[in-house]
Amino acid sequence: MSEKILVIGANGQIGTELVVALRGIHGAENVIASDINDPGYAIRHSGPYELVNVLDKDNLHHIFDKHRPTQVYLLAAILSAIGEQKPKMAWDLNMTGLIHILDFAVEFKTAKVFWPSSIAVFGPNSPQFHTPQYCVMDPNTVYGFSKLAGERWCEYYFTKYGLDVRSIRYPGLIGWRANPGGGTTDYAVHIFHEALKKGKYESFLSADTALPMMYMDDAIRATISLMDAPADQITIRSSYNLAGLSFTPTQLAGEIKKLIPGFEISYADNDPRQAIADSWPKSIDDSYAQRDWGWKLEYDLAAMTSDMLSNLKNII
Repeated sequence: MSEKILVIGANGQIGTELVVALRGIHGAENVIASDINDPGYAIRHSGPYELVNVLDKDNLHHIFDKHRPTQVYLLAAILSAIGEQKPKMAWDLNMTGLIHILDFAVEFKTAKVFWPSSIAVFGPNSPQFHTPQYCVMDPNTVYGFSKLAGERWCEYYFTKYGLDVRSIRYPGLIGWRANPGGGTTDYAVHIFHEALKKGKYESFLSADTALPMMYMDDAIRATISLMDAPADQITIRSSYNLAGLSFTPTQLAGEIKKLIPGFEISYADNDPRQAIADSWPKSIDDSYAQRDWGWKLEYDLAAMTSDMLSNLKNII
């Protein structure tokens, strides 16, 4: 039996690339892209598409009834920086949307659900280096505690209803195909655009702010690998730690300078995103993902920088 896959939030930074990857694996007709807004040309014309608002329960029920998905990827969310500007809206979208999807997945017997968590679930009292899978988690942003609450709901639905929910705590994600969605790690995408357009960039994070990051190609591969793994290998039903690269704006700028020698970086003062970044881990221990489903990083900082610049040159 072929899969019927519903991707909610297909216009976002992850969804844009995930839809293309899933359509390449399962066939375009078997991957329904959906978002609250009309999509880009490629997604709209390469396979089925639905307008979906995760807060509209009747509309969502209709979509599940119409397509009977065997897998659902729920990517719709309000991220960290925007979430601090619109806290109640962020909580409502991130929480209510998830519970709607979990309920309909149980009702329509959806085989698997993917929901992304984030390193934002950690907080000021979490270990900052090699942050373990299990530790103190005291997030101080709406995005962070909505993700932490979401993890508990995911594990609850697995335990209570047997729903096969799988999740990754994504680090900051860097890709060239779509714009980032208002997160604290967005500088690591913007810097490449500005390097090519202006030869300089003002970072909203300080020079020595180390954060876990990951190239989008690795993130998409990790997501699909997790979803393809046999259910009996999945030992964590909250969300898996996933490690990528840990680097500072200064280190990233240094790699860019190797390929654009005249590039210059400067640093802004008193950006509110700095306080968010300071509460997050500097590096992540993802030994459970390595053990359970064979996770292995492919792109290091130099390879990511080279690939980002070579691809962006063709579209800027």
